Amino acid sequence: MDSYVELYRAANMIEAHAVKGYLEQHGILVRVLGEALGGAAGELPVESQEVRLLVERRHQSEALTLLQRYQQELAPWQCAACGEQNDGHFEVCWRCGAEPEA
Repeated sequence: MDSYVELYRAANMIEAHAVKGYLEQHGILVRVLGEALGGAAGELPVESQEVRLLVERRHQSEALTLLQRYQQELAPWQCAACGEQNDGHFEVCWRCGAEPEA
C-alpha cells in the first residue's frame, strides 16, 4: 500500500468533506483524520480541531493542482433572498437554503 501524506487542513468537517468530494470526483482517494474531534469544540485548542485530508503520496502533485483549482474556481456569492454572504463552495445559502441566482 502506498504511503499517505497530508494535503490540506480544513477548518471544519463541512469544508473537509467539500474538498474531499471534489478530489474524489477527479479520481483521488482521500482519507479524513480528525473529524471525530468536532464534539470537543471549546474544550481543545482550535488548531487541534482541524480536519486533515490525506492522499496517497503518488497522487500528491495532482491532488495539490486540483486543490488549487478548487480554491480559485469558486468565488463567494451573496444570497438574493436573505443577503447572506456565502463561500463559493456552497451550492445553496447556508442561512436560508436559497439557491444562487444564475
